[in-house]
Amino acid sequence: MKPPWFLPARRLCVERNMAASGWQVGKYMYKNNRILLTNLEKVLFHRNFVASSALRQQAVETNKGDSSETITVPRKKVWSKESVLEALAVTVRRDHTAYPYQFQDDPYLSPRNAAEFKLYSLSQESGRSAAKYFVNNHPKFFTKDFAEPHIPCLMPDTISLRLEEVSEEALKERINLRKVKAAVDMYDQLLQAGTSVSMETTHNLLDLICLFCDRDPVQEDGPQTEDMEESVNDVKKWKGKVRRPSDLLKFTWKGNNNAERIFNLLPEKDTRCYSALIRGMVKHGAYAKAFSVYTDLLNNRLTADVHIFNALISAVPEVRDKYIERWDLIAEILNQMSQQKIQPNLQTFNSVLKVLRRCGSLARTLALQTLSEMTTLRIAPSLATFDHVLAIFYKAASAGQGNTDILQEVMSELAGKSFTCQDPGDVLFFSSAMRICLDYKDLDLGYKIQNLVEVGENWMLLGDSYHRSVYYGRFFSLLCMMEHIDVVLKWYKELIPSLYYPNSQGLRDLLQALDTDSRLDMLPTIWKDIRSLGHDNKLELIEELLNLMAREKHSPEVQESFAACALDVKSVFDRNRSRTSLEWSNTTLSHVTSLLLRANKIPEAWEMLQVFKEQNRVPSDELLEDFLSVCRSEGSAQRAVQLVQLSAAFCLQATPKLAKLTLTEFNLSEEQRIILSELESVTEPTD
Repeated sequence: MKPPWFLPARRLCVERNMAASGWQVGKYMYKNNRILLTNLEKVLFHRNFVASSALRQQAVETNKGDSSETITVPRKKVWSKESVLEALAVTVRRDHTAYPYQFQDDPYLSPRNAAEFKLYSLSQESGRSAAKYFVNNHPKFFTKDFAEPHIPCLMPDTISLRLEEVSEEALKERINLRKVKAAVDMYDQLLQAGTSVSMETTHNLLDLICLFCDRDPVQEDGPQTEDMEESVNDVKKWKGKVRRPSDLLKFTWKGNNNAERIFNLLPEKDTRCYSALIRGMVKHGAYAKAFSVYTDLLNNRLTADVHIFNALISAVPEVRDKYIERWDLIAEILNQMSQQKIQPNLQTFNSVLKVLRRCGSLARTLALQTLSEMTTLRIAPSLATFDHVLAIFYKAASAGQGNTDILQEVMSELAGKSFTCQDPGDVLFFSSAMRICLDYKDLDLGYKIQNLVEVGENWMLLGDSYHRSVYYGRFFSLLCMMEHIDVVLKWYKELIPSLYYPNSQGLRDLLQALDTDSRLDMLPTIWKDIRSLGHDNKLELIEELLNLMAREKHSPEVQESFAACALDVKSVFDRNRSRTSLEWSNTTLSHVTSLLLRANKIPEAWEMLQVFKEQNRVPSDELLEDFLSVCRSEGSAQRAVQLVQLSAAFCLQATPKLAKLTLTEFNLSEEQRIILSELESVTEPTD
């Protein structure tokens, strides 16, 4: 008889054999199926290829007689020169802890704040200008071209005149090199020689003279000229005086200059000549004269171009004082555009809106009408258009009054779109919109603006470093005011220092946000950032920090970190004694001493009392009582006696009270009791 465990074992072996056989069958079926599918794909592909080839041949034969067009299939896709760099840039995210890219070549010149950023940027640009000056003025020393492929901007520019003979080609050369005086001299020589100058060259000469106001342009890498000295003297002359916008012009239009002289010498004047003269007059402050030249154009039965009308519209506030008169003149100019069948462009409507910003309450209704007209003409507004609209509806003086409906509609229109710069005022939109969000405390709208900045390359429309700092400063202040502290700290790490250098007000907003959400344990970390950002010389900021740390007691760990921070603050004051901006006050001394006492750092706190005496500052009664309590807990009778003596040296009214407490609560020697008894008997002086 077989054992009882035999049957289960036999059953197990049978199951294993069956499983092995099933696995082999499955493997065989899978292999055959793969072979079958491969053969079927080949057959189907052959049939489809034959059928499609036949259909293509039939279609070609059918279309031969219908069309003679040939289809050219490109052999390769044409990529732009920056395609590889753009593809690589998508794979890399911005390093939030890194300084701006322009400073990464020299870690020593890593700016800590906005002032250093400006200084280092100007220094870097000054170095480039100096190098460019030597390269352009001494090209014979820079003849080798090591770059492959050739990079034209790295080679010397052609700034010297090569054609000396009197000819129109020499005049064109001087115009291309922007040699205003040399071009005018060459033009006069051509007229004296009886040589006619083509109309196109004359147009270019007038454009050059009117653009630079009959002066040679200041070279970026050149030395100071007499014209620059005159402009500096003009600035000094107007310093401290109330000036109109026209007074801020670098150069002003002078009557009977070379532009007007050449214009009057022309036998035939066309629209382009009038356009150059009128635009130059408006650019350089001769507004009334520009309208006079436009009247002369109409009298000669010529048609103006869109650039003339744009310039005249921008000059309206300078020739009309009343709001209604300004709009009447704008309406008259627009009617003349319609009569002359001149199609307005984006700059036309932006000029109208810019003038409406100086038309008071009349502007709101007219601004909406202007936007409606742009929609009718299918002219897409730019960011400058919306910046003018926001300036019309949201005045800085009326901040907080009304609502943000207009800005909400603007952001709904702009959401998700990528923009390019079409108007110089485009770079002002984001900072203006964020100012409105800050004034009205609208956090959701602020996030929408930031999301728009992050779309495509819209961040390039934030403007220069100043406007970019203004935008991020307002956004960060809005976050500190309205957002939870954890979110604020997240943005703080992302923005600083790679995008934004906070000023002292921004850091104070951060301190207030930490106080609101009871995260004062972060104060020592913020103090390190304050030092690294170069704001440790701002007395108001330091007092705000010390006040938050000393206002109430915390856990021993937090108090220990606060004491270390207070000692670091003390070292800053000791190191910067020569600075008038950092002077010990009663408040700062009291806060530092209190923080040291709470962390049981008695020797350091006693040193702070000596600083009171050195700086001729008087400690408060509460501080001395706190110090006496610490002496009591430490059992330091000698330190308590010295404290009472120090109080008597300051002639404090609390001296008798401190002496009495010390006599009753400490084990004193006979000599110490005699000293305290004398101090206790000191009475308060009478008037």
